[in-house]
Amino acid sequence: MAHLSAEMETLNQVLSLMEAFKAFDGDNDGCINEAELGGIMGSLGYKASDQEVRAMMQQGDKNKDGLLCINEFLEMNTKGLETGILANVLSAAFEALDEDGNEILTGEELHEVMENLGIGLSLEKCENIVTSLDVDGDGAVSLDDFRLIVDSLL
Repeated sequence: MAHLSAEMETLNQVLSLMEAFKAFDGDNDGCINEAELGGIMGSLGYKASDQEVRAMMQQGDKNKDGLLCINEFLEMNTKGLETGILANVLSAAFEALDEDGNEILTGEELHEVMENLGIGLSLEKCENIVTSLDVDGDGAVSLDDFRLIVDSLL
């Protein structure tokens, strides 16, 4: 069980990154500029200079459009994390969830899939995961947003 708690800590780190990103993505277009990146870093407790933020932007901006999209941001910030079996579990969950074809995920659906995979995540924890990704407040998350987590861990 200690192994799973380490995996959950990694998931919580990714969710915190996503929450910080969304908080600074003022126009909700899924991308941030250099100033917004500086704000995120500050909110996460990092005191990065303008030069350091500029270097992070250049390093993370894979398509060189001058913006960091959420997938670029997550990739840049999850490289050093030990993702272990978590990515595999979430990827399997994603595939199982995608089968119903409604393209949204509720906490209850995530809980059911995790139980079927033998992962003992509480319903409350699953609901918290979905809530942290829920952009429009409808109690569900699109599978595209869920996929961002999986991709950032692979």
